[in-house]
Amino acid sequence: MRRDLFVAGTMLVALAAVVTRMVAGPPVLGWYLLAWALFATAVWWVRRVPERRLGPLVVVGGIVLATIGLVTPPSSSTDSFRYAWDGRVQAAGISPYDHPPADPALAGLRDDWLFPADCGGPVLWPLPGGGCTRINRPTVPTIYPPLAQGYFLLVHWLSPEGSRHKALQLGGWAMAVLTLLALSRLAGARQAAYWAWCPAVPVEAVNNAHVDMLGVLLVVLAFGAVRARGALLGAAVAAKLLPATALPGALSGVLANGVAWRRLLGVVVPATLVVTLSYLPYVLLSKASVAGYLPGYLQEERYVGGGNRYAVLRLLMPDSWAPYSAALLLALVVLAVLRYGDAERPWQGALLVSGSLLLLFTPGYSWYALLVVALAAMDGRWEWLGAALAGAIAYATGPAATDSPATPFYAAAALAVLIGWSVRRPRRAETRQ
Repeated sequence: MRRDLFVAGTMLVALAAVVTRMVAGPPVLGWYLLAWALFATAVWWVRRVPERRLGPLVVVGGIVLATIGLVTPPSSSTDSFRYAWDGRVQAAGISPYDHPPADPALAGLRDDWLFPADCGGPVLWPLPGGGCTRINRPTVPTIYPPLAQGYFLLVHWLSPEGSRHKALQLGGWAMAVLTLLALSRLAGARQAAYWAWCPAVPVEAVNNAHVDMLGVLLVVLAFGAVRARGALLGAAVAAKLLPATALPGALSGVLANGVAWRRLLGVVVPATLVVTLSYLPYVLLSKASVAGYLPGYLQEERYVGGGNRYAVLRLLMPDSWAPYSAALLLALVVLAVLRYGDAERPWQGALLVSGSLLLLFTPGYSWYALLVVALAAMDGRWEWLGAALAGAIAYATGPAATDSPATPFYAAAALAVLIGWSVRRPRRAETRQ
């Protein structure tokens, strides 16, 4: 036991060193692969360690890794610059959906941090009228939903002058640690290690400060609650739309014997109410659509077909079939969860839907998988972590690369899930008997 803890601790020290290197510069495939190998080795070595002995290493190790994300500015994503801008725009009494950052009407809100005078630096976007900005896609309005906007505004209000990106990173750190503590309580230390030691947490949740972390925390809290579950899931959807994939899990087995209307309405009504109320102020105050750049983003990222989306399905069928097949298969997965899902383990159905979305649509952004990592920790299904690894490979090698090496990783992740399902199925049958 002591040897296992020592080896795992050694792996975590090495992982901390690699994560430090990862947040010090742009994404490099080799560092990502090494980090995930160390993470997997550490988890494997503690598989026999008793929970009471493992808990301190999981929590302390997770907090240390998350803290490493605070030591440098965002290393591999510029999304937090948009967050800071949206908060600033709202503090000025302007809807973030009405104007893109490049709009001259907002010129009075610009500063030297987000709109530097020297346009010769890296990762800058040109403005149509001259000059440049650190905000990506500066000619289009924001894409983020209302609860995320409320979070950006709150961070802006609480940030000391000149704090820049650091307040957003601290927010990501706090939410990552709260998620770790919640998972430790709900699932135990061994499964919480899937979240605590996963390289995606310090890099994407903390260093790059992705707002996805807010949705992840709300989903985890929702599955730890009962009465407030629907409202918390609605809040998660209003923070980042991807948590909508957790809703079918909350309704697991609702169609098992007819329709369990009371349980269905107990989730859907409060979730819908929270989403509606969060959008309402922006609908009333905005002159433009509160969908923002979402339709354009879906087209830009080739979710209508092409690029490297649907990479696994395109290995099996013509490219033109892939978008429709992905939508159909995801709908069947949702139906299976509603019909056969375990109502006592709703996070299991949420993991199945959320993970299937990644494997079918193969996004190129690694932070989209943060929800799957948290749900895998809740359910103990380590095989789903392969989807998060594939997303990391996709981002490190270029999210829009048509010859992305992430394709075999996504394919291997899908195969691992199928193998895990086939192995666990007889065990579930024996348990029921």
